[in-house]
Amino acid sequence: AANIDASLSGHKCKEVFGYPISIFFIIVNEFCERFSYYGMRAVLVLYFKYFLRWDDDLAISIYHTFVAFCYLTPILGAIIADSWLGKFNTIIYLSIVYAIGQVAMAVSAIHDITDSDRDGSPDNLTFHIVLSMVGLLLIALGTGGIKPCVAAFGGDQFGEHQDKQRRTFFSVFYLCINGGSLLSTIITPILRAQNCGIYSKSKCYSLAFGVPAALMAVSLVVFIMGSGMYYKTKPEGNIMLKVSKCIGFAIKNRYRHKSKQYPKREHWMDWAEEKYDKLLIAQIKIALRVLVLYIPLPMFWTLFDQKGSRWTLQATTMDGNFVSLVNEPDQMQTINPILILTLVPVMDSLVFPLIKKCGLNFTPLKKMTVGMIVAALAFVCAAVIQLQIDVSGGQVVILSLPGTNEILKTHSKCYEEYFTFESDQITVSIGNPSVSRDVSLTKEQRQTLLIPSAINDDWQLVRDLHKILFINGMSTPVNVSSAAVHYDQIGPLHYSNYSEIKNGRATFTLQSGSQSCEYSKDFGFGGSYTFFIPSTLTLGPNCHESITESVDIKPNSVHMALQIPQYFLITAGEVMFSVTGLEFSYSQAPSNMKSVLQAGWLLTNSFGNFIVLIVAEIAKLPKQWTEYILFASLLVAVSIIFSIMASFYTYIDPTAIEAEFKKKLHDDEDDKKEELQKSEFKMEKRDSVSSDNGDKKHVQTSM
Repeated sequence: AANIDASLSGHKCKEVFGYPISIFFIIVNEFCERFSYYGMRAVLVLYFKYFLRWDDDLAISIYHTFVAFCYLTPILGAIIADSWLGKFNTIIYLSIVYAIGQVAMAVSAIHDITDSDRDGSPDNLTFHIVLSMVGLLLIALGTGGIKPCVAAFGGDQFGEHQDKQRRTFFSVFYLCINGGSLLSTIITPILRAQNCGIYSKSKCYSLAFGVPAALMAVSLVVFIMGSGMYYKTKPEGNIMLKVSKCIGFAIKNRYRHKSKQYPKREHWMDWAEEKYDKLLIAQIKIALRVLVLYIPLPMFWTLFDQKGSRWTLQATTMDGNFVSLVNEPDQMQTINPILILTLVPVMDSLVFPLIKKCGLNFTPLKKMTVGMIVAALAFVCAAVIQLQIDVSGGQVVILSLPGTNEILKTHSKCYEEYFTFESDQITVSIGNPSVSRDVSLTKEQRQTLLIPSAINDDWQLVRDLHKILFINGMSTPVNVSSAAVHYDQIGPLHYSNYSEIKNGRATFTLQSGSQSCEYSKDFGFGGSYTFFIPSTLTLGPNCHESITESVDIKPNSVHMALQIPQYFLITAGEVMFSVTGLEFSYSQAPSNMKSVLQAGWLLTNSFGNFIVLIVAEIAKLPKQWTEYILFASLLVAVSIIFSIMASFYTYIDPTAIEAEFKKKLHDDEDDKKEELQKSEFKMEKRDSVSSDNGDKKHVQTSM
C-alpha cells in the first residue's frame, strides 16, 4: 500500500469515522471466507474416514496434501494479481472458483444420491470421491489464490494521511481471521453430528459443508457490493518474478564465467550486475540471508497442522462428556484460536517483558527455537495420551448367531468378553456339519462378524463405530424405532442395519403386530452395542428384562480434556514461532522484498505438510504413539540445527542499509556527473583554442 500513497493523495473516498467505507465490505468478506475455509477443514478428516470409509493413513495423507496445496497457490495468486488481472479481479474470479468448490464438497457429502439400499451409507463411493477431490482442488486454488490479495487490497484503500487507520484495519483484519476460525470450528462439528437424509438418516456432512459453502457465497456477494467504492490499482509487475529472473541470471552468468581467467566477485549475486540494478541485487542479498534460515522451518508445520488430522482422530477414541455438554472430536480444534487470542497479548505484555527485565537477551530467533521445542513437547503429551487409549482398546470380533438365545462371543486380553487377533486373516468354523469361512480383518479396527441362522448365506463383517444393532431371534418380524433412528422391519431370525446413535439416554419402541413395548438404554461416548431379541420375548411392560445386551465396544474411557495440555503447548509454540517469525522476517527484509519473504514463509508451511506424508510413509510405525515420538524427536533435532544457524546470523537494519546504499549510488552518480562535466569543459576549452587558432590563420590569410 505504501507504494501507491502518492497516487492516493488525490484520491477521494467516502469515509466513516475516518475510515474508507470500502474496507467494511473487505472485513465482512474476510470473516465469511475464513469461516468457510476453517469450517470445512474442521470436519474434513472425519468425512474421509467415516463417509468415504478410508483408513486413517489415507485420510491423513489426502488431508495434508490439500493443506499443502492451500499454501502453494498463494504464490500463483500473487503473480496473477500483480502481473495481469489486478487484485480486485483476481479476488472476484478465484472466489467464484472457491464457491464452486465448496458447493461440490457439500453435494459430495449427500449420501442419498447413491444410497440405493437406503442403509444410510453411499453405495457408489467413486462418485463421492471424484466430486470431493474436484471440490478440494478448486478450494485450494481459490483460498490460496485470494490469500495474498485481500489484505493488500484492503491496505490500498487508505491514503498517505491514514497510517493510524491502516494499522487499525490490519488488527481488525487479523481478529476477523481468528473470529471466523473460532466460530466455524464450534458450529460445523455440531452440524456434522446431526442426523439428516431424505430416505435414511446419517451424519450430516452435507450440512457441515453446505453452511461454509453458503458463507463463501455471502463473502463473494458482499465483496461485489462494494465494487463501486474500491480504489483499484493497475497491475505493476510481480517482484517475485523479477527476483527469480535476477537470481537465475546471476547463476547462469556465474556458470558461463567459471574459468579462472575471470576474476572472482565478492558475492555470487554480483554476477547479475551486467543486467540488473545494483540496488535490487543488494536487496536480494539481504532477503537471501533470511530465506536461508527458513530451510529448517517446515518441520514445525509438520507437527502443527496434525492437530487437524491425527489429533482429531485421536479425539474420536476419547470421552467427550463435559458435565452437561457433549464435545465433538473435531470441536477440540477450537482450543487453538481461543488460546491464540489469549496468549498473544499475554506473551507480548507480560512474558517477554519479564524475560527482558531478568537480563536475558531473548532475541526473535531464540524465541522461534523455544517455540519449536515447546511444540515437540506437545507431541510427547499426545504420545502419553495415546498409550492410555491403547490400553483401553483393541481389535474386537463378535460372532452373533440369530436363531438361538445365545450370542456366541470370543474373549480378548483387554476386556473379558472380547478377543484380539494378531493376524488379519482368520478362519471361522460353525455348525454341524461344519461350515468354514475365511474372514479378512482390518488391523487395529473393531469389527463384528454377523452369521445368519442359515449359515450358508452370506456372512457380514462390519466395523464397530458408535453404532447399535438389533438381532431378531423371534419367529415373527419386529419393527424397532426411536426418535433418532428408525429401522426397517427386521425379519425373523435376522438382523438390522448398524445405525449411528448419539450418546445419552435413548428409548426404543419394539412392535410386532398389535403388541409393542419400550426399551431404554444409556449410551456411552464412542460405544457400540448389539441387542438380541430372544425367541421367548413377550411384548409388554417388562420386555426390557428379556432383551440381551452386548457391548461390542465399551464407551471411551480416556477423557478429551486430557488433550488440552497438548493444545496449550502447540499454541504457545505457535505464538513464539509463527508470530515472532513473521515479525523477524519483516524487520529484516528490504522494503520491496516483504512479499518475497511472505511467499517463502508460506512455502515452509506447504513443505511441512508434505513432510507428514513422507515421514509417515517411510516410517510405517505399528503404534501411533511411536509416530508421535518420532515427530517430536525430529523437531527437537531440527531446532538444534536452527539454533546453530541462528547463532551465526547478524541482525541488521535494512532501511539504514538501503539508505546508505542509495546514498553511495547517488554519490557515485554525482562523481560521474562531475567527471563528465570536467571532461566536457576540457573538450569545450580545446575546441575554443582550436577555433581561435583557425580565426588567426584566417586573418593572416586575409591580410
